[in-house]
Amino acid sequence: MTRWSEDQVTALAPDASSLSAARKLASRWRGTGQHDIALWGLCQGSGAKPYQTTVDLSGPAYKCSCPSRKFPCKHALSLLLEWAAGRVEQAPGIADFAASWIDGRVAKAAKPAAESTTRTASPATAQQRRVRVTAGLAELDVWLGDQVRTGLAQTDRSFRAFEAIAARMVDAQAPGVAAALRQLPTAVVTRADWPEVVLREYARLHLLIAAHRRLDELSPELSATVRTHVGYPNPAETVRTEPAVRDRWMVLGVRISEDERLYTRRTWLYGRASRRWALVVDHSFGSPGFPADVPTLGLLADADLHYYPGAAPLRALWGERHGAAEPFTTLPIDPDHPGTVAAALDDHAAALGADPWLRGWPVLLVDVIPVHTENGWYITESDGTALPVAPGEQPWRLLGVSGGHPVTVAAEWTSEGLVPISVFSAGEVIDLARLDPVGRSTSQTRTTQSSSSADLTSVALLGTARRAPDLAQLAAPVARAADRLPTDPALRLLESAALQDVFARGGARAVTATAPEPAEDDPRRLLPSTAAGHLARMLQERSPFLPEWFAAATPFDYRAPDALCGQLLDQAKSNAELREPLLRLAGTRGRWLAGQHPEWRNLVRKQTATVSTEEVWQFGQPPERRAWLAELRRRDADAARDTLAAAWPKEPGPLKAELLAVLADRISRADEPLLEAGLDDRRSDVRRTAAGLLTLLPDSAFAQRMTRRAGDWIQVEHRLLHTELVVALPDTLDPPAHRDGITDRSVEFTYRWGGGPDVTAGRLRQLVAATPLSHWASALGAPDKAVKVTIDDRFRQPVFDGWVDAALAQHDSSWARALFDAGVPTDVAMLRRRELFALLPLADRTRHLLELDGSWLSEVEALLPAMGHPWPEPLAQHLILLLFERARAAARRPEAHGNTPNAHRSLLSAASVHLPVTAASAAAVVARRCGDPAWERAFDQLAHDLNHRSMMLEELQ
Repeated sequence: MTRWSEDQVTALAPDASSLSAARKLASRWRGTGQHDIALWGLCQGSGAKPYQTTVDLSGPAYKCSCPSRKFPCKHALSLLLEWAAGRVEQAPGIADFAASWIDGRVAKAAKPAAESTTRTASPATAQQRRVRVTAGLAELDVWLGDQVRTGLAQTDRSFRAFEAIAARMVDAQAPGVAAALRQLPTAVVTRADWPEVVLREYARLHLLIAAHRRLDELSPELSATVRTHVGYPNPAETVRTEPAVRDRWMVLGVRISEDERLYTRRTWLYGRASRRWALVVDHSFGSPGFPADVPTLGLLADADLHYYPGAAPLRALWGERHGAAEPFTTLPIDPDHPGTVAAALDDHAAALGADPWLRGWPVLLVDVIPVHTENGWYITESDGTALPVAPGEQPWRLLGVSGGHPVTVAAEWTSEGLVPISVFSAGEVIDLARLDPVGRSTSQTRTTQSSSSADLTSVALLGTARRAPDLAQLAAPVARAADRLPTDPALRLLESAALQDVFARGGARAVTATAPEPAEDDPRRLLPSTAAGHLARMLQERSPFLPEWFAAATPFDYRAPDALCGQLLDQAKSNAELREPLLRLAGTRGRWLAGQHPEWRNLVRKQTATVSTEEVWQFGQPPERRAWLAELRRRDADAARDTLAAAWPKEPGPLKAELLAVLADRISRADEPLLEAGLDDRRSDVRRTAAGLLTLLPDSAFAQRMTRRAGDWIQVEHRLLHTELVVALPDTLDPPAHRDGITDRSVEFTYRWGGGPDVTAGRLRQLVAATPLSHWASALGAPDKAVKVTIDDRFRQPVFDGWVDAALAQHDSSWARALFDAGVPTDVAMLRRRELFALLPLADRTRHLLELDGSWLSEVEALLPAMGHPWPEPLAQHLILLLFERARAAARRPEAHGNTPNAHRSLLSAASVHLPVTAASAAAVVARRCGDPAWERAFDQLAHDLNHRSMMLEELQ
């Protein structure tokens, strides 16, 4: 049995959550094996006994001892993924638990096969079915006439009304007709042009009823077509008696849809020699458990196909295979099938002439360019000849692959327009449905309608009892045929509409569209395909590992595959943290694509090569001006300061604070005059920004003023046994103090005294925060001694809060160490405590955490975000041991509160992201030893995530 690809396995998943869960079970398998059509393994779950999982690869079919009702379950999917990855060895025989089920299936399958060779269709049964279908269709024909006779505007268009007549067709054994009727309520409530859609469908059904009435008079091919659209069964055994068409069939498209738990897979094939299209349709109820014998997209198979009988044969069944599927990198070139727009329309017209009930026909368009305009989408040739894309489609991925350059598109031409299926570029077939649509366009749906169709629709709305159709307004060929139609107005309207619809669809003409300027080439190396596929999944799942992936990928400076650019832009729109690396990876093609999309345009800045620096600074948008000034500051600090100083008097208020904050990068005494000017600004946010930056200059005049105030307002008294700070702030602040940022901001601070807000405490904190820490060191000694000073209870918290503010602003690790060791701020203000902790040297931070045991696990969790990425190896081992202790406690006392993995969910999630990948083996070892099923699953998940990250990083090499 040929090993399946990962794409074949993922296509079987009943939903995305099952696939995601299956990927997490990779480390839990043992006793796996594969022999012939059997695949089996034991997956350790939460219970003592592992789940026994078996897959019959010939079906495929699945058996698992788990209680899941999904088919396949996550265990079967995981086992198939392991096999696809080559991690399941061939076995000389089938395991006992799997052999009994496999043998039973083989025996059961052989019995019906033997019986079917002698089973023949009963003519009496077939005749009875035809009588029932005929009677049901006659009833439907009367109903259709009543609808247009009364007028569509007056008839009951509710779901219940359509369901009632559809149910009658099911009773009459005409499921194809019933399915068509059940589609109409959705059109009525969702489309502005519903009268035209409903009339077109009524006319199509009336034409089908008329053809069925004359079924014996039709040619065998047309008769088979009518029977198919009505819904007569067509057994596979009968189809395989049709002549075989052998070719090397290329898979150019796959679509999976679901309707009331019935999953349908459509696979489009194109013959390299015959240039014929074929459509293989598979159904599965309950889950998308389709046969795996169909090659995946981009593969071809040398095989026989048996077409279903019909006037325009398209649907087919697989016949004999003549070799294994293999990839293809070229498409055949044939002058008789040039792949042009004109040829596509001709092929569709020929098929529609043979089968007027046809809803769509596959086409292959060579060297075409997708175009997006405010009026919709088009697929155009180099000379401007184009076909419109169906309004419901948003093929941004196709546009990204093309980049304004010619590509080959496999699509389906329908009455609504072109529906892209896949694109062939650079020797690869790319599915256009897997990740589309990404960003949504604001273009409007086209609802154009010819004057002749509009008149017929108007009559149908009003009703033929009130107005007869004016046949003279129809196209000349349609009008001539309509003159010979029945005289009953309702029937004449339906048949005229059917003629007009077929004439309009078969005679559809190309339109014109102008191709955009193509994207420039990106000379960077292409991201490896394995890494690109992994990244696409992580983007889709919004994986927490994305920051690490981009950090690891940055040195390589890869460019993303063109097909991934739309997904990168969509992620960049919502993820500000990773926006720059996302856009960098999207590169030139991404910038070009962003310019086409209204929601992505603002993501990409204007290129400095086309806009002068003076224009950006003088006329750019606020974010552009700030970014430009920040870049200049990085390159030339003096030039940036001088540029801002020159514009300062005329600079608009709202942006001043943001521009002034740019000076924090490489701040120096040369910036002091401009910052002092900021203290005199009318806006409070500008004054606060200026004061905050001046605190970073310990030798500035601002620092000296604050030092004098601290000496005047806070006295240091050295007693025999201790040192005390005596606070004596003035009741009223003078204007210079206000100018330096000491204000009565009672809203910002929550200090209270005497039953009301304590304004003095807030002023004290601002003073201490703005005073250089060197002042306190000279007055009180080293930081570890200063924090032991005695302070009145009213002012102790504001003073320590001010010291914390100063230590954080001035990045003073010695003060941070002293304040952290003193327990300041309190554990309630854990975020501030973590910020102090982050200022300590890495060795000190690691040593502190290693000294904490399991009783301090909440403290460990709170401080871990300050440990960077990845966490040090000794800390990783210590953390795993702390969690292992908690797991052992849970095993001893399952009822105890706080010992379950759910109680430590956030810590486990952080560990999966930040532990070094080398800790995976330790996590796997403790999973086997912890003794608690829930913790075993948690450690297994942790090991899986670490292995996942390791593989993710290796793929970038």
